[in-house]
Amino acid sequence: MDSLDQIALTGLTVFGRHGVYDHERENGQEFTIDLQLSLSLEQAAATDDVSDTVHYGELAEKVAAVVAGEPVNLIETLASRIADVALDDQRVQFVTVTVHKPHAPIPLTFADVAVSVHRGRKPAGLEDITA
Repeated sequence: MDSLDQIALTGLTVFGRHGVYDHERENGQEFTIDLQLSLSLEQAAATDDVSDTVHYGELAEKVAAVVAGEPVNLIETLASRIADVALDDQRVQFVTVTVHKPHAPIPLTFADVAVSVHRGRKPAGLEDITA
């Protein structure tokens, strides 16, 4: 396999109601999302056609819908759900999702809290192997 290319979407800020505490769900807060997709962009570069790549505007809208959607307790869960959305496009081989929660309920001065998850496809043929 040739080396993979990258598409990055950083700083997507969306209001959501995620958190363990009732006040986080009631009041909500802004979350910032960073994504890095690994995939081949060779076809898109050759055809110069947006249909041959991940349309990052459409991806941003799908990710925003997840963040603004059903509340979860943990940003770990939120990050995993976002990764699943990115991997819905079969061209994406790996994704790194970072969810930033800069207004987390921590009674100390801090700049940010973030969780990153790394997800990828299983190599062809390994889907049927059981442990």
